[in-house]
Amino acid sequence: MDLREVVSALNDFASLSLAESWDNVGLLVEPSPPHTVNTLFLTNDLTEEVMEEAVQKKADLILSYHPPIFTPLKRVTWKTWKERLVVRALEHRIGIYSPHTVYDAIPHGVNNWLTKGLGACTSVPLHPSTAPHYPAEGTHHVEFCVDNTEHLDKVLSKIKDLKEISCLATLPARVEGEEQTRVSLNCSQKALLEVVALLSQNSLLYHKTEILLLQKPLLPHTGMGRLCTLSEPVSLSDIIARIKSHLKLPHIRLAVGMGKTLESPVKKAALCAGSGSSILKGTEADLYLTGEMSHHDVLDAVANGISVVLCEHSNTERGFLSELRDMLASHLHYKINIIVSEKDRDPLQVA
Repeated sequence: MDLREVVSALNDFASLSLAESWDNVGLLVEPSPPHTVNTLFLTNDLTEEVMEEAVQKKADLILSYHPPIFTPLKRVTWKTWKERLVVRALEHRIGIYSPHTVYDAIPHGVNNWLTKGLGACTSVPLHPSTAPHYPAEGTHHVEFCVDNTEHLDKVLSKIKDLKEISCLATLPARVEGEEQTRVSLNCSQKALLEVVALLSQNSLLYHKTEILLLQKPLLPHTGMGRLCTLSEPVSLSDIIARIKSHLKLPHIRLAVGMGKTLESPVKKAALCAGSGSSILKGTEADLYLTGEMSHHDVLDAVANGISVVLCEHSNTERGFLSELRDMLASHLHYKINIIVSEKDRDPLQVA
């Protein structure tokens, strides 16, 4: 498959519009076209060791969950390890694509996979994603009433001269027993100022004006983090065993909530893959599950009777790659070879 065809399919699998505003997602390194992709190589972190593995396995495109290029590069030399990744990729004609928070948000993504470590449960996003577009053109909806035809024609004529106005419509209306005409329109933030300035020239019109801020609709089952309700409450010790089994970890870090023990029941668990402090904070639950949290956020949770399980950042993400391989194979109609890195691992270990 051509690189651009593969990238288009990856964007279709998970829309880049779901990424957090601070993130750097999509195609990060592109060899000169034409570039054919026969082997797609999956990794959680693109380290130099993993890059060497990708070269040895003749990868044509690397999908690195974490973006190896995050802060802007001012030069591409052999001096720093991230610059060397770009040099190696281009030397061996390997593209690099990163989804990161896009895969956190999608219903079939990293956080959904992490919920499977809790056992049977239902889950909803902690911070739901919104649709990339408004339900109609414009960011604001404006309505006002006009009481005579002559005045209406003048107002409509001036409004039609404004830019970024859409959905302009008129309807007959009865206001306080009088026949009037209701005018409605959508407009941008910039155009709203001009509409208000126009209407304010007539105090009667201005006082009859209603302005609504349009909201982008929430996307079902999509967003950051998950609040999980277990089908049956289980003890904290049982939940820990399930998590360790799912993540294939011999150890986790645990902070037991104030007034709780290992036998205390867990009914609700809030989770977020990676570094979840900002997503989990303030959520009412029996348990927080994430990769890493600050010391003070752990203390806050414990003081509120919430137990905290920390598994190290990438350990809460990496296991998803096996599921991703199968989903992408189907999505790409089995046209290319997809392999998961064997060298990719969390940099921290118990010594």
